[in-house]
Amino acid sequence: MNLKIDCLGHGNRDHPELMFIGERPGAKELETGHPFVGRAGKFLDKQLEKIGIKREDCYITNVVKSYAEGNKPPTDEEIRAYLPILEKEIDEIKPEIIVLLGKTASRNVPARAPYTYLELPHPSAAMRFTKQRIKFEQGMERLKQLLKD
Repeated sequence: MNLKIDCLGHGNRDHPELMFIGERPGAKELETGHPFVGRAGKFLDKQLEKIGIKREDCYITNVVKSYAEGNKPPTDEEIRAYLPILEKEIDEIKPEIIVLLGKTASRNVPARAPYTYLELPHPSAAMRFTKQRIKFEQGMERLKQLLKD
């Protein structure tokens, strides 16, 4: 598989406390080359602000680094192909806590020591569905606690 890189991770690369991992870039991310800059990204930013975290202090990336027309979910083949790039990112960034945003990240990012992992619904799901929003907000409160510990 020929890997296309439309959007690499962005943010604090100097051993940040937090790394967020989403699914794949959307149309806005394709335009800017940065992850989570569309509506879901704005929602994430507001939720971070609520618990006193600045986006620029975090590192944000995706499992798959290429845009798919119609914002289709990644295939298993795409995930397997891009996973080594993500694992290299994690090794280089060395965050303390890795926040997995949505099912694609939660189901496919292998847990490795010494990192702490937290699974949250994807921000786009939290924006659309009340139960997902509640889970997301509860997860952000858990994240706030993890940061205090």
